[in-house]
Amino acid sequence: MVTFVDAASVHLLLRAHHQRQNLQHEGGDVCVKHSLFPLSSPPVVCIVAETTWRHPSSSSEAPQRSLARQHSSPYANGCNSSTKTSQTPEATNVSLRKPAMHKQPPGSVSPAKRQIREVKETKTTINCVTFPLPGEGPEQQLLKPDEWSYCDYFWADKKDPQGTTSVAGFEVLLQKQLKGKAMQKEMSEFIHERIKIEEEYAKNLSKLSLSPLAAQEEGTLGEAWTQLKKSLHDEAEVHLKFSNKLHSEVEKPLLTFRCDNFKKDLKKYDHHIADLRKQLASRYASVEKSRKALADRQKDLEVKTQQLEIKLSNKTEEDIKKARRKSTQAGDDLMRCVDLYNQTQSKWFEEMVTTSMELEKLEVERIEWIQQHLRQYTTLRHETDMFNQSTVEPVDQLLQSVDPAKDRELWVKENQTSGVRPVDMDI
Repeated sequence: MVTFVDAASVHLLLRAHHQRQNLQHEGGDVCVKHSLFPLSSPPVVCIVAETTWRHPSSSSEAPQRSLARQHSSPYANGCNSSTKTSQTPEATNVSLRKPAMHKQPPGSVSPAKRQIREVKETKTTINCVTFPLPGEGPEQQLLKPDEWSYCDYFWADKKDPQGTTSVAGFEVLLQKQLKGKAMQKEMSEFIHERIKIEEEYAKNLSKLSLSPLAAQEEGTLGEAWTQLKKSLHDEAEVHLKFSNKLHSEVEKPLLTFRCDNFKKDLKKYDHHIADLRKQLASRYASVEKSRKALADRQKDLEVKTQQLEIKLSNKTEEDIKKARRKSTQAGDDLMRCVDLYNQTQSKWFEEMVTTSMELEKLEVERIEWIQQHLRQYTTLRHETDMFNQSTVEPVDQLLQSVDPAKDRELWVKENQTSGVRPVDMDI
C-alpha cells in the first residue's frame, strides 16, 4: 500500500510558501495573455505585455486600475498562493459605468474608451501554466532548500526524446517510480541467477565428493585425502543453505516489495494530477476566449465613438451606451475567468507539492529496502565463507599430520614379503 507523507508537515510547508508569495507580490498585476497549447504539444512560450486599464475621468491624471483587480497572481513568482484576495466593487469596475458628468463637445474621445499602456513583461505561460520570466521579480525560494526535493524541480513540462511532444513534470516522477519498480525486479532476477549458480555448484560438489578417484590412497595421506573429499560434501551443504537463504531473505523480498496495488496507486496519482491539468487548460481557454471577447467589444466601442465624431445623433449615442455596457461586462467576465484560472492553478500547485513529496518518500523507502536486503546478501556471503573455512579446517589438520615415514611403516607392515635379507652363496 502507498504510504503518505505527514499532512501537517506539508501544510506548514505550503503555509510558509504562501506567506512568502504574499509578501513578494502584494499589489501586483495579473497577466495571463498567452496562447493555449494542448498538453501533448511541445511547450511553446508566448510572452506579451501586461495591460492596465485607466478609469474614465475628465483629467489625464485619473487613477489606473489593473484589469485583474490589482491583486497579484498566485503564480507571479512561479508558485501559488492559497490566500484569496477579496473582490471590491471599486476594483472590479474595469470599464466605464457612466460617462463623465461634465459635458464634452461632440467629436471628443469617449470617456469609455480604455487607455492602454505597456508595462514590462514579467510572466510567461507554457502549456497553460504561468511562470515568471527569468530575472524578473524577487528570486524564488525553494520549498525545501538543500534537499533537491521533488516538490522544487518538476513544475515545467519536458520534451520527450523525439522532441515532438511534451511530458508533464509529474509524469517524469511517475516514470521514476515505474523505473525503480523495474530495477527492483531485475535485481531479484539477478539474485535468482546467483541462487541457480549456488545450487548447481552444491550439486557438483556433492557429486564430486563421491568420486572413487584416489580412493586407494593409504596411510596418513590417505586419511587426509578422504577428509578432503568429505569436505566437498560439507561445502556443498553450506552452499545449498546459502542458496536457500538467498531465496527467502533476499530474492523473495525484492520480488514481492510493493506488489499489491502499487501500479494502481500510481495511476490514481496520475489521473488526479492530469485531471487538474485538464481543468487548468479549460480555465486558460476561458481566459483567452474572454480576452478576445473584450478586445472585440473594445473595438466595437471605438468604432461607434468614431462614428459619433463624424455624425452626432441620438441613435449613435445609444449605440455607444450599449457598446460601453457590453465592454464593461466583457471586462468583468475576463476578471472572473482570470480569478478561476488562478484558483485552479493554485489547487494544482498544492496537489503537486503534496503528491510529489509522497512519491519522494516512496523512493526513499524503496532505496532503503533494497539497501537492507543487499546488505543481508553480503552478510550471508560472509557466513558462507566462514562455514566453508570450517569445512577445510579438518583437512588442514590432517595434512599437517601427514608423515611419509609413518605411511611407509604402515605400508611395509601390511605389504612386506620378508624381512630376511639375501646372503652370499657358499661353495
